[in-house]
Amino acid sequence: MGQPMNNKFLSVAFLRTAFWMLLVIVVSVLVSEAVVALVRTLVPAATLRANNEVAGNYLQTLGTVYAVLLAFVVFVVWNQFNEARSSVESEANEVSDLARTARSLSDDRGEAVVGRIREYVKAVIGEEWPLMACGEMSGHARRHLEEIWHHLHVIEPLSVREELLLGEALARFNDLSDCRLHRLTAARTRLPPTMWTLLIVGALMTAGSMAFFGMESTASHFAMTAALAGLIGFVLYVIYDLDNPFFGDWRVRPDPIAQALAPLDVVRS
Repeated sequence: MGQPMNNKFLSVAFLRTAFWMLLVIVVSVLVSEAVVALVRTLVPAATLRANNEVAGNYLQTLGTVYAVLLAFVVFVVWNQFNEARSSVESEANEVSDLARTARSLSDDRGEAVVGRIREYVKAVIGEEWPLMACGEMSGHARRHLEEIWHHLHVIEPLSVREELLLGEALARFNDLSDCRLHRLTAARTRLPPTMWTLLIVGALMTAGSMAFFGMESTASHFAMTAALAGLIGFVLYVIYDLDNPFFGDWRVRPDPIAQALAPLDVVRS
């Protein structure tokens, strides 16, 4: 039952991604083609052809600088996306290790900690995950995390074994707090507005420079302009979608955290 639902969800996400991607590319192409058509209408073809050599050198320099900028930004946002995904996976591991260690404590003390961990996981998935798309956090999740700490630090070990287990549980809790902090930091990290201004202005200048060429074939001129503008629009869409790792179609999902307690449930049943 679960696999078809996952396939259906992926299909819907892919179609939504393809739609917005094509929309960005089409708009980029139409705007650049309109600029080329306007310049070819207002400026004589002979004048444009006379500037081909100068315009070619100019576009080569501008295109190289802008290509380096795009490559750098794609590298940065892709690394940020991977770091966000790694922090989620690390948090899921810490949740699982903490719950397993807490359950090893005797009496009901360990089960009380596991219960708080379950509430924390529910708050993270159900409430905090949607908030992270806006760079915010859940107060309920933070409160449940503090309750886990409260249940742990009041435990009095009854044996050397429990003392070792409690020390391990406290270490896992500290690692869990660090992973959550990394996840929230990743949710708030964005490209600055200055960088987006540079990317957009650079795209307009690079694609718009195609209008200064005077080609014999109008079809070839429009085709090359469309290819350049479409590629730039595509890359900018990828940067925009990856810039927020918890928003968009290519976003980090809470599946690892949701499945962190599954092994304990199997053992319990």
